[in-house]
Amino acid sequence: MSTAATTTRPGTVLADLLPATADSRARLRDAALVLGGAALTGLAAQIAVPVPGSPVPVTGQTFAALLVGTSLGARRGFLSLALYALAGVAGVPWFAGGASGAAGATFGYVLGMLLAGTIVGALARRGGDRSVLRMAGTMAVGSAVIYGIGVPYLALVAHMSLGEAVAAGMTPFLIGDALKAALAMGLLPTAWKLLDRRG
Repeated sequence: MSTAATTTRPGTVLADLLPATADSRARLRDAALVLGGAALTGLAAQIAVPVPGSPVPVTGQTFAALLVGTSLGARRGFLSLALYALAGVAGVPWFAGGASGAAGATFGYVLGMLLAGTIVGALARRGGDRSVLRMAGTMAVGSAVIYGIGVPYLALVAHMSLGEAVAAGMTPFLIGDALKAALAMGLLPTAWKLLDRRG
């Protein structure tokens, strides 16, 4: 089957285009993708800039998590971000700014990324990463899920009202999220167009 036929087939995500000629190779490929996605998220989390008045830093973590989910699909995205979360809880210092464990005020965002990565992966299988507008919607849904879990968790752990948690844990990050969405809107649809041309 040609690359063009593969890329236009419904239900395909970018990771599906990596060659695997046998079931055993497909399993090895998927394991490598899961590990790589977790490592990418952990590395991106180390890009952390403190926000005055907020316990939540600006990081590359959320962008990486949404990119992992969209590129790998729901199942592999879930496994990758679950590995990231579980390893961080177990002590691997790859949460934002080298943190680990589940006690921090920002752990709700990690849980949100786990769910968001799964959802955007499912959306990508339905073509949510094929055009600029679809990718914008996919990123918006993923970001909303992350905040929907992260902000209430922050309020609970940091003993804030919900309004205070929104002000400290969401509002300062909206411009950065828009920039990350714009990057994804250019990156993934362009990758699909290049693959279609190659086919």
